[in-house]
Amino acid sequence: MLLYNPTAGRLPIRLFIGGIMRPLRSAGWRVEVVETISGRDATRMAREAAREKYDAVFAIGGDGTVGQVATGLMNSDTALAVLPGGTANVWANELGLYTFDWLHPNALRRNARLLARVPVHRVDVGLCNGRPFLLWAGVGLDAEVVRQLEPRPRFEKYIAVPRYVAAGVSTAASWHGMDLHVWNGDQSVDGHFLLAVATNIRKYAGGIAVLSPDAYLDDGEMDLWLMSGDNFADAFRHFFDVLGGRHLTSNEAVRLPFSRARIESDTDFSVEMDGDPAMSGSKITLQVEKQALNVLLPPSAYRLLKNNSHGSNSSP
Repeated sequence: MLLYNPTAGRLPIRLFIGGIMRPLRSAGWRVEVVETISGRDATRMAREAAREKYDAVFAIGGDGTVGQVATGLMNSDTALAVLPGGTANVWANELGLYTFDWLHPNALRRNARLLARVPVHRVDVGLCNGRPFLLWAGVGLDAEVVRQLEPRPRFEKYIAVPRYVAAGVSTAASWHGMDLHVWNGDQSVDGHFLLAVATNIRKYAGGIAVLSPDAYLDDGEMDLWLMSGDNFADAFRHFFDVLGGRHLTSNEAVRLPFSRARIESDTDFSVEMDGDPAMSGSKITLQVEKQALNVLLPPSAYRLLKNNSHGSNSSP
C-alpha cells in the first residue's frame, strides 16, 4: 500500500506518485495507492493493511504521518517504509534517506528504488499514556511550541525554519517551566524543568541537533531528557548546548535511560508526540515496546541497530 498525505510538505505529493510506483513495480511489488484524509484515517488504513496481510505500507508524508502509520502497523507482520514528503522528515533524515524538495524533485523515486529491495528489521515503539510514538514524546517548552505551530497551512511550510524559530522565541519568552516528579524504575527525580522529552532516535529540534548520540532503535530502551531552568536565558542556553553537544556533560541536563517511566506535575502540561500536538494533563506514563514494529531500513540506517543480525528478513 502506497499511502500518502496530500497536505504534507511544501510540494503536492500527488504529482510524484507515478514516479514512485515505477521502481516499486520494477522490483516486483504490486502497488495500491491510498490517499489519507486525516491522521486517524492514516492509522485506520495502516491497520487495515496489516489485517489484510500487506507486505508493507509505504508512508509518504512528514513525521506526523509516519507516526500515525506506525501506530496502525504495531505488532503486525506488515512493514513500514518511509518516503519523506513532509517539512522536517526527521525520521527519514535519521535513516539517511534522500531529502525531497524543489531542489531534489527525484528524491521520492530514489528513495522508493532504495527501499524496494532492502530487508526488514524490527524497531522499538514508545507508548505515552498508551498512545504509540516513533520519534519523541515531549512535555513543556517543545510541546508548547508544537501546539502553536500545528497544524500549518502549506504556505507556512515554505518558511518552516523561520516560523519555528519565531514560535520558539515567543514561547520561551513567556515560559517559566514546570515542577515535575519523575520516576524511572527505582530512581526518582524532582525539580523545576523547562521541558522533558523522551526520544527513540538520536536527532532532535527538527533534525538540526543530536540529542542522544548513542540511541539505538532496537534495544528496548529510550532516553528521557530533563532540561532545568525557568526563563528565556535558560531556554536558549539549552538550545545552544544541544546544538554543540555540551548538554551531554551539563549539570542542567539530566538523561534517564528507561523502559518504563512516569512524569507528574501539580499543574497541567501539553504533550507533543512525533512533532504533533497529542494531549494535555498532569500525568503521563512512558513505556518502550521492544521491537514492536517491522521497518524497511536502508543500509545507511544499520548503524542505528544494536544487533544488526537479530532476525532480519528479505523484503518481498
